[in-house]
Amino acid sequence: MTGPGSTVEPRGAARRLLAANAWLVYAFFYAPILVLIALSFNENRLVGVWRGFTFDWYGQMLSNGAVLRAIRNSLIVAAMSTVLATVLGTAAALSLERFRFRGRQAFDALLYLPVIVPDVTMAVMLLLFFVRAADAMFVVSGAQVRLGLTTITLSHVAFNISFVAIVVRARLAGMDPTLEEAAADLYASRWQAFRRVTLPQMAPGVLGGALLALTLSLDDVVITSFVSGPGSTTLPVYVFGLVRRGVTPLINAVSTAMLVASMVLVLASVLLQRRRELS
Repeated sequence: MTGPGSTVEPRGAARRLLAANAWLVYAFFYAPILVLIALSFNENRLVGVWRGFTFDWYGQMLSNGAVLRAIRNSLIVAAMSTVLATVLGTAAALSLERFRFRGRQAFDALLYLPVIVPDVTMAVMLLLFFVRAADAMFVVSGAQVRLGLTTITLSHVAFNISFVAIVVRARLAGMDPTLEEAAADLYASRWQAFRRVTLPQMAPGVLGGALLALTLSLDDVVITSFVSGPGSTTLPVYVFGLVRRGVTPLINAVSTAMLVASMVLVLASVLLQRRRELS
């Protein structure tokens, strides 16, 4: 007998088939990553020919001026866009979850557009926006808007706001609103109730959204390549340019470093989410 909530475990051949399918899926996803990491330690410049184990390519990565400039640009853009997107995304999540206003449903629908719209489409839209804004500003004040770190940062903020708002809204949806009402009954002002009651409870969601925004900013290629200018190349765009000229162990080393950084950020985000669920 099986009840409505019970599950039936597969047995025999079906169980082995499902296990084999799971291993094939994991191999399909992670085998290329393992090969990339292994080849980053290849002593031979030819990627397909293994000669020996070495850390020289990581040393060259740390001594390459172009790579270091790209890393610096990536960190500047990621830090600035993460801060701005976290503040704006958190404010948007609070307004949608805690307040009712005219046009709320339309604003809620528009907030998810950056998640749905393809990266190429959004990149073209942002590029056209900056070009038109530059033309308008030149006509009004004579100043010129150049593509660079500023336009990259604003573009990353544009698509990161939605991801931060989604994470923070998930946290707010699980919070008990009666705690804020109890704080108001104890003569706490709106700001005091937010600072002492709401913010500590939503902090894991805010930090999780910030880490997600930081990861997306560090990994973005398509949008960044459209809105970047001379001297503002970020690390993913630099790696993409190197790949077009031929894959070398240096590219594998840089890609491995990016992979490790992304994994650390994602792991930190997952841990914060689990802490949020347990709290």
